[in-house]
Amino acid sequence: MAIRRGTLEDMVTRMLDGYTGRPVFVTGHTGFKGAWLALWLARLGARVTGYALAPESPAGLFTAADVQSTLQAHHLADIRDASTLAAAMQAAQPEIVFHLAAQPLVGAGYRDPVANWATNVMGTVNLLEAVRHCPSVRAVVVITTDKCYDNKEWFWGYRETDPLGGHDPYSASKAAAELVAASYRNAFLAERGVLVATARAGNVIGGGDWSDNRLVPDAARAAAAGAVLEIRNPQATRPWQHVLEALHGYLLLGARLMAAEQALARAFNFGPQAADNLAVGAVLARLAQHWPELRWEHRPDPAGAAPHEARNLHLDSALARGLLGWEPRWSLDQALAATAHWYRAVHEAPAQARSVTERQIEQFCV
Repeated sequence: MAIRRGTLEDMVTRMLDGYTGRPVFVTGHTGFKGAWLALWLARLGARVTGYALAPESPAGLFTAADVQSTLQAHHLADIRDASTLAAAMQAAQPEIVFHLAAQPLVGAGYRDPVANWATNVMGTVNLLEAVRHCPSVRAVVVITTDKCYDNKEWFWGYRETDPLGGHDPYSASKAAAELVAASYRNAFLAERGVLVATARAGNVIGGGDWSDNRLVPDAARAAAAGAVLEIRNPQATRPWQHVLEALHGYLLLGARLMAAEQALARAFNFGPQAADNLAVGAVLARLAQHWPELRWEHRPDPAGAAPHEARNLHLDSALARGLLGWEPRWSLDQALAATAHWYRAVHEAPAQARSVTERQIEQFCV
């Protein structure tokens, strides 16, 4: 990794060296963000234990890039299974925990709200209860979402002190997970010196995501099939960013927590520059510049057929900039170029998934 000494960016980069040799416990490591995180941690020299459900798709990053081969231990189990989770954590004896296991989709939350609430709320309770009884843990980063805010359809960024809420079950459950994390921090973990923070990132994009009803995975499927991507709401605005931007924030926050910086045991936003808060249609137009096969059209749902979904969402990341020294590294155009390259390269040669992913981590870090 190339390091330019003597700058704030160099100091931030050097903080990540603290993961070398450390035992790390990651829930949700078979998912999109979790698989990228596990590969990055392995690159940093961490000893990673993963706990998650089996990957949903063999085309997903975890399987395609053989992430399992980088792990110290690999547990396929449900976050709702409290005893199995506690046993896995006791066996790993981690110093830091990254909690990404969740039901991550708005649509799935509407289809099965009970499973959504059980996974996102009681799953977080189970995780923090396991931490409470694991003496090795010094820090926890709970990953929630930018959608945890009580969305007022504002055109300015939500700050960490703005009210939590959520109209749909997914968003509301992630707001509730924030309250669970704060409660465990205040009632149990702070007195033991375990620092707990939560992280709220924007709409992440990047290679290896094959979830349903997400913009880039839907675009990848359409492009591969030579089909036209149908978009129901091209005017919806989101804070778009590459997955590595969010993970960089999580890793930096975790490193600072392990350094016992108690003031950082709180919530943080990790969002893009304001200029990268764009409508879906604008994002697709830019993505198509790097993905000539991509074609799309507006196909709105019939009136009253679609469930409620926020139209405008922005994040204010001033706190992460001021307290952590975190800054977005890639513009949206760079993020879109890297994302398109990943899908096109891996579509042509699936065996490249691991090398393409690791090369993009390296490029991000330079």
